[in-house]
Amino acid sequence: MGNSGNESQGESYNLLRVIFLSVVAAIGGFLFGFDSGVINGTVDALQLAFNSDAVGTGFNVASMLLGCAAGAFFAGNLADKFGRKPVMIATAAFFILSAWGSGISGSSPEFVLFRIIGGLAVGAASILAPAYISEIAPAKIRGSLATLQQLMIVIGLFAAFMSNYWLAGLSGGASDILWGGFQTWQWMFWVEIVPASIFLISLLFIPESPRYLVAAGKNDEAKAVLTSLSDSVDAEAKVADIKSTLREGSKPSLKDVISSYTGKIHPIVWVGVGLAALQQFTGINVIFYYGATLWQAAGFTEADALLTNVISGSVNVIFTFVAIALVDRLGRKPLLLIGSLGQAVMLGALAYIFGTAPTGSADTLVLSETMGTYALLAANAYIAFFAFSWGPVMWVMLGEMFPNKFRGAALAICGLVQWGSNFTITMTFPVMLTYLGLGFSYGIYATFGLIAYFFVKFFIKETKGRTLEDMSRESEEDERKANEAG
Repeated sequence: MGNSGNESQGESYNLLRVIFLSVVAAIGGFLFGFDSGVINGTVDALQLAFNSDAVGTGFNVASMLLGCAAGAFFAGNLADKFGRKPVMIATAAFFILSAWGSGISGSSPEFVLFRIIGGLAVGAASILAPAYISEIAPAKIRGSLATLQQLMIVIGLFAAFMSNYWLAGLSGGASDILWGGFQTWQWMFWVEIVPASIFLISLLFIPESPRYLVAAGKNDEAKAVLTSLSDSVDAEAKVADIKSTLREGSKPSLKDVISSYTGKIHPIVWVGVGLAALQQFTGINVIFYYGATLWQAAGFTEADALLTNVISGSVNVIFTFVAIALVDRLGRKPLLLIGSLGQAVMLGALAYIFGTAPTGSADTLVLSETMGTYALLAANAYIAFFAFSWGPVMWVMLGEMFPNKFRGAALAICGLVQWGSNFTITMTFPVMLTYLGLGFSYGIYATFGLIAYFFVKFFIKETKGRTLEDMSRESEEDERKANEAG
């Protein structure tokens, strides 16, 4: 850690310890991915189990996202009040409760309740892991370590797809009886109890974030953590550096996002809100939540559709490694720009393929073998572009771009927007699929890809290789100058 000058000269740090702490925090990302992906293989079984219509099924899938929005919003604020570690421990307990409860549910309302509890955990994990990692990682490798969060999310998604595929293969289908007289879809949810328990136990062995400790006035504890993270850091000087970017005599709170200069929300918070919303509006979670449904609508069998999900999950994992390799070398902004255009082009290709395909019986699209292959290639290329850009880089940026004095509050707002956008996309896709068709729906998502490109071009500042304290001071200076100019 230390100052930017030291870091740029290759300051030594306790790499194994930093990686260990980052991996533990990122297990929350694995559970985020698993919890988001497990629903994918259970949609039709839930419809049968609870006798729900299309709207009810859509809400069963999307209900978790309401919890995610609330979890992200409150976790940021709670983490500023009580610390990152206690809130992450509560998050792990919620994951366990949700996994157990979703599987024992006998009706839609009961299922929705447990999915919302899971959503609270996912929402909290989505912002706490990148914040914690950013606050303990040296600037030189902060991007790669924060990208671990997204890698764990996509590994979690992949694990959920593989688990669903394997369990359905054992029993014959998600609605069939598997073990102990319980249906397969129930076991699909219960599998999550294992990684959630590992997360809970692992959290007991990590320290609190040094930035939180300084904000809470626990300077000696902060020095101890900083010393354990680096052999050469001047802990005393680093604590003073962190202190200089905090509001003296006041703990961080939600109202800190209001500028003392203008009385309005800090401009950088609006930039974060834009990033959070645009990541979702290019439609990535339509692929992950409704992947099986989408490919069946395009004429694939249930088994082929589930296998297609596994392929997509593999692509997602592989290209997230590309992000880890490039984010601290190439930078955040170039990856976001390349990803935006790539996603827009591939979504445009899908819009054309689905929009020009003939319709067969039961309003199912009939894709020729060639067009089916093209659709599969375009969808996976789209996932690849997302996986090395907007998937991880948005979380990296949100974890590091905000000043120390209102990082938790800004993350709370951006997390709420991100999950609110996710909920909007998830709830509207079945309706768009019914009334507009796949082609037109993908055309809308492609347009958002272009909007995302210009947003990044004009509003995003590069954060590669810079300390959180340097960025905090620059943000304050930019705002002061803007206020004087205005």
